[in-house]
Parts: sequence; structure tokens; C-alpha cells
Amino acid sequence: MRDRDESGRPRNARPRDAYGRPLPHGTTGVPTMPDDLVMRPSEALREAQRLLDADRPFHAHEVLEAAWKDAPEPERELWRGLAQVAVGITHMRRGNARGARALLSRAADRLEPYDADPPHTIDVQGVVQRVRTLVDTPEEGPVELKLTQ
Repeated sequence: MRDRDESGRPRNARPRDAYGRPLPHGTTGVPTMPDDLVMRPSEALREAQRLLDADRPFHAHEVLEAAWKDAPEPERELWRGLAQVAVGITHMRRGNARGARALLSRAADRLEPYDADPPHTIDVQGVVQRVRTLVDTPEEGPVELKLTQ
């Protein structure tokens, strides 16, 4: 049975490792982001970058997913694409090359329409180029990726 909060909404209370894999109840895990996380775009980008730099792409995904859910309609697919980049890197770090390639390809396709006029100093062109490289040549260790210019 799935964990639920006081209002009955599903929540996963299991601890997680650095790559977001669930650990057994009672195990000490890496803290995750709160479900109700709200940040300004600049804060979300800064925090996601900090987490990516610390080789915590799953947690960066949580930040970017929160930004996606809170974004105005014209930017929603941009934030969704960035969240997918972080999930793709998470899959790569977990050893799931097939899942990583699929998510990273989808993310790059989703981000490309924003290349002409990227908001929030997001380096759309640089992110897309880096992601396309990772699709062709997955990496074993931490992935260097800069979200902003």
C-alpha cells in the first residue's frame, strides 16, 4: 500500500538514495525536496544546478518538476524538458542506458523550440547540444551540464 499524507494524497515516505532509488523503511536516506516546493525560476535554476553539480540529478529533477508545475503555460514545456534532462541523467547514473537515451532525446526535442528566445538566461542551445552528446555517448560518472549562460 502506498504512503499517504493527512489529506489522503499519495506520498512516498520511503527514504531514497542519492539517485532517487527507494530504500527500505527505517533506512537513512538522502533528503528529498518537499512536495509543495515553490521557487522563482532563478532560484529553481540555481538549486537545480547546485544539485546537478553535486551529482544529484534525481533531486535536481524534483526542483525542475516543481518549476514545471508552477510555470506559466508558455514556459511549461521548457521546464518539463529540463526536468526530463535531469531524469535522463538519473537513469544514466543508475545504469539504465536505454531509458536515459529515450528521456534525453525527448528532452532535447522538447527544449529546441525555446532556442530562439530562451527565458531566464537558460542556455537552451548548450543544454540541447550536451544532451544530444549524452544520447550518443552516455557517461559513467557525474555529468557536467550548465543550465544557464
